[in-house]
Amino acid sequence: MSTVAERVGVAPERLWAGGVLTALAALVVGVLAFPEVVYDGFIWHYFWGPVQADANSAVCAVRPGSTVEYIYDAQACSNAAEPVAYPGYTLVSEVGYMVTLLVALIGVVFLLRRLDLGTDREFFYALLPFVFFGGALRVVEDANDAVPAAEALISYPLNTLFISPIIYFTVFAITLVAVVAAVWAARAGVVERYDYALFGTGSVVLLATLGYLFWLVLTGAEGVEFYPQVSAVVLAGATVAALATWALIERFAPGVNAGTEKIGFVILWGHAVDGVANVVGLDWMPAIGAGANLIPKHPVNQFVVDVTGSLLPASVLAVTGDTWPFLLVKLVAATFVIWVFEAEIFEESPRYTMLLLVAVLAVGLGPGTRDMLRATFGV
Repeated sequence: MSTVAERVGVAPERLWAGGVLTALAALVVGVLAFPEVVYDGFIWHYFWGPVQADANSAVCAVRPGSTVEYIYDAQACSNAAEPVAYPGYTLVSEVGYMVTLLVALIGVVFLLRRLDLGTDREFFYALLPFVFFGGALRVVEDANDAVPAAEALISYPLNTLFISPIIYFTVFAITLVAVVAAVWAARAGVVERYDYALFGTGSVVLLATLGYLFWLVLTGAEGVEFYPQVSAVVLAGATVAALATWALIERFAPGVNAGTEKIGFVILWGHAVDGVANVVGLDWMPAIGAGANLIPKHPVNQFVVDVTGSLLPASVLAVTGDTWPFLLVKLVAATFVIWVFEAEIFEESPRYTMLLLVAVLAVGLGPGTRDMLRATFGV
């Protein structure tokens, strides 16, 4: 981006801001000029509609004209006229979130440059609790949906703050405030190191979120259970899978992790949590006495389940389940990403590299934490 900025004689920050504002302006013009195509058929159908359906615990939401209707019957959803929005993700929305994330990361790089922050590896570790916090915060909304409406503490539209993609902005805002506050405290002499303060703040908000979930259990909230064996199995399984993968890398291809070093293992472990949480949540829940299996909420998860189910005989699936290849996919993908981050990248663009690594960890550990806690609390 700096090369383009130099050619046009504009500061990179201004070029980024101009590009974002231009894209937003084009989107607004499209909504005003072609509302049925741009808003109803794209924005609402793939992004906001799923949030509304999820926030209202509906099977789907439909948008006939300018109104939104919620349907609680699967057959009625199948017969409804488009656009029909279902809770969860679609391939279109996941691509949209990815593009948005990359653009936002560039903006955060500019902010960190202003703060003279984010070039050290301590910054990565200091943000680790916030990744757990994002996944746990999403489970708060899952639990809120699970309890009867009369017992729910968070109702629509406030609960949309905890549903994708809004939750990304919620977590980002909290994290940003924590980063700025930690840097200010360190430079004002209130604390010795900003990374300790940042890690501590993230731990506090994470514990507060988990405390709410435990409060639901202790008060006997209807629709919420507690299966601690789920978290134990997921964390133990993820640790074993990550250690085994790490040992293979160190033994046969040590150059893969020459750039990321210990951060590479954290990323492997985070994606292993996601993989094992899916295996346990989708296949092993009855086997460990933790209630019924969950339902896949990501298109990739469902795709893996469908492919495995079509390739393996029923006798094998009865023993192994059909989700275990997802764990292999996660470990292979994480290993590839670690290999991409060579040492030179850290030297050339340290801030952007650190943020990308946090993002790589977040897309694994965030959903993994949510799936693990959903199964742990039976929501």
